[in-house]
Amino acid sequence: MAVQGPVRLSLKKPTYAVCVVGVEQLVDIRSAVPKDAKFFGVAGSSGVDVYVAYDPAHVTEPTGMSYWPLDAEVDVVVLVNAASKVLNDYKVKVSYFQRQEESALGQGVLYLTSIDVSLDVDMERTGKVKRTREDKKSWRWGPQGYGAILLVNCDRDVNSSGEPDYANSTLSSLADLQDMSPMVLTCDGPDELFDNHKLVLSVPFPDSKRVGVFCARGGDALWNYKQVLGPQHLSYEVERQPGERSINFYVEGLAFPDTDFLGLLSLSVSLVDTGTLSEVPLFTDTVTFRMAPWIMTPNTQAPLEVYVCRVMDMHGSNEAFLEDIADLALKANSKMVICPQVENRNDRWIQDEIEFGYIEAPHKSLPVVFDSPRNRGLKDFAYKKILGPDFGFVTRESLYSGASSLDSFGNLEVSPPVTVSGKEYPLGRILVGSSFPNSAGRQMSRVVFSFLKAQQVQAPVELYTDWLSVGHVDEFLSFVPTSDPKGFRLLLASPMACLRLFKEKREEGYGEASLFDDLKYRNKKRSINELLEDKRLRSTSRYVQSCIDWNREVLKRELGLKERDIIDIPQLFSLSGSYATALFPDMVNLVTLGKYLGIPKPFGPIINGRCCLEENVRSLLQPLGLRCIFIDDFLSYHELQGEVHCGTNVRRQPFSFKWWNMVP
Repeated sequence: MAVQGPVRLSLKKPTYAVCVVGVEQLVDIRSAVPKDAKFFGVAGSSGVDVYVAYDPAHVTEPTGMSYWPLDAEVDVVVLVNAASKVLNDYKVKVSYFQRQEESALGQGVLYLTSIDVSLDVDMERTGKVKRTREDKKSWRWGPQGYGAILLVNCDRDVNSSGEPDYANSTLSSLADLQDMSPMVLTCDGPDELFDNHKLVLSVPFPDSKRVGVFCARGGDALWNYKQVLGPQHLSYEVERQPGERSINFYVEGLAFPDTDFLGLLSLSVSLVDTGTLSEVPLFTDTVTFRMAPWIMTPNTQAPLEVYVCRVMDMHGSNEAFLEDIADLALKANSKMVICPQVENRNDRWIQDEIEFGYIEAPHKSLPVVFDSPRNRGLKDFAYKKILGPDFGFVTRESLYSGASSLDSFGNLEVSPPVTVSGKEYPLGRILVGSSFPNSAGRQMSRVVFSFLKAQQVQAPVELYTDWLSVGHVDEFLSFVPTSDPKGFRLLLASPMACLRLFKEKREEGYGEASLFDDLKYRNKKRSINELLEDKRLRSTSRYVQSCIDWNREVLKRELGLKERDIIDIPQLFSLSGSYATALFPDMVNLVTLGKYLGIPKPFGPIINGRCCLEENVRSLLQPLGLRCIFIDDFLSYHELQGEVHCGTNVRRQPFSFKWWNMVP
């Protein structure tokens, strides 16, 4: 509990002081003591609790008519539990004695005016402000934790306003208040007290660029809400009206956690005595907020919207692909959003441009799109077309270097929830591709990776992807949901699994069945026999498999996976120099919509009227309750070194688990 500094008494005249409701006030009983006094007694008027603090090992509590010894280590503390109605309506009297049970040698009288000052937020994370005198300066993770939460006000509630709402120092819409966290200042006490006292709301300088505070005054007009703290305002003298007992504020976040911001910030209110030569702060109440992190959603979360681009190239439009995705979305009961060519400027790689996630506080959840720094044809799409009412936007760009392929968000995935050696990751772990450890090569830019790491709730894992031509994690892995207790499987591309499958088919007498046999717009077919006898392909497959196996061990270690949690998907690669690309459409680069999987059609060898690659994948996945739907993306995507996943993006249902209940 907070304690106010000691008030010195006088034997010659009454002492007057201001105290705060619920805050202990020390009384200095030794500053003015009558000559020969050795004992004291203390009493308070109605409404004043008086305590004498002492060490029972050295001091015996007086009984009957006896008094406390002055030479002992005892302190007098008074506590008032209600605001004064008028000035000086509470009284404390200290009497001094030479001997027990004699008349007093003198008295010190203290008149108190009590003011109720408290700055309160949603400490208990219920979505509502509750008054408390508990430790409001601390913030604790976990199911037994406490502390208020802020949302970065990164949506745009009025479309015409241009920038996200956090860029505006004025309120553009009353709906914007729903994106902010409530804060209540209690300021109850006699009006006359505020003739020579004031309340000052303040924010530390480092936090001022990360938080904005609006004061609510009166009605529903926008002008009733004024920003009083923020980048341009470090303090605010509260404009308390006569008779006013509380004032409402709304607090918005202006910045996400990052390398220079751990996510915690504080606001304070101080009661200041202005009746002295220099203003004296009498009491300060401080509250701490944590900025809500940006959270990714894995494939195991239910799909809400599927995004895809309409494009035109030398082969014509991708209309057939759009129709296949529309059918898939319909099966999964998901909305399909088409980005027209005029907005994508013929950039079809919407997975690379953006990543959907969300932010959440007890009072509200908000989808937020993370825009990558790749800045190609789709660079303005998220800002101009997705950012809007209740849909936020965030981006990170390097100030000193351009983006590499590994900064595209096909190189950004997240696992389902996992437990690793007893450590729980209830929101999963972020996966990004990089160069081989301690070697030169392509990496995700530090500004992007550091942002992801700073969110704390989905600790990133770096994988080795620099062996791939494009270099993205989605080229060799994907997660799919299952209905069993594990809840998911990790799919890994596997050249050796593909060669084993082709050997089986050759042994069954199908060696002349050809890859691309069913592909009408490619002339060069390759039989199973030719593929298996290709020494370079076998060498490439061993190399690619070794790269994937290295990642396999990292994934098992960092995600707590067993071999039974991993499914090998047959896939061959070719090498161009030292970089690999998929030889046929890469089946792990799929889109997951619930139990429906939109898988790149591999155009594998046709055996008994069916593609043996498709049949193999069905046999692996359909027993898990999944539905495999193969989509032709050959000309529009595969030939351009991408697949179905690269050409789509999915906004998913947020986790039901509340991020503040975890312990990073």
